[in-house]
Amino acid sequence: MSDNYQADTDFMRIALAQAKLAGELGETPVGAVIVREGEVIATGYNLRESAKCALAHAELLAIRAACGQMDSWRLLGCTLYVTLEPCPMCAGAIINARIPRVVFGAFDPKAGCMGSVSDFGALPFNHKPEVVTGVLGEECAQLLRDFFKKLRGKQLTNNN
Repeated sequence: MSDNYQADTDFMRIALAQAKLAGELGETPVGAVIVREGEVIATGYNLRESAKCALAHAELLAIRAACGQMDSWRLLGCTLYVTLEPCPMCAGAIINARIPRVVFGAFDPKAGCMGSVSDFGALPFNHKPEVVTGVLGEECAQLLRDFFKKLRGKQLTNNN
């Protein structure tokens, strides 16, 4: 087991804890953590419903906080850990923030843009982050499945 694997797993567990906070609020449970030099500098979790804002994705909230921490829009030397494969908006923000490394847990076959629906890394953008996939992927995916199963159950109950 490599040091990177252990660190990736440890930081993904923090992202999972963030995702669980979102789920407790009734938000889609996605969490993100930004790490620089082995230290967490920013976290975020989905708040789209609470904030009533399409931009309140976990990654964007974490990126904004990290930019504030580093006093720069360039997040050089950072790794973003996120429980779900980034969507087009978040993948674009990752490229624009120059984040060199992205680690995600579960693939998103409906909106993922780091290999699933599209692969922003294969497009001729000026920045191409290293992407590591599937870290605690089953745990991340199960959290989402449980959330949506519970949500569907509530909808069925409300419709009766």
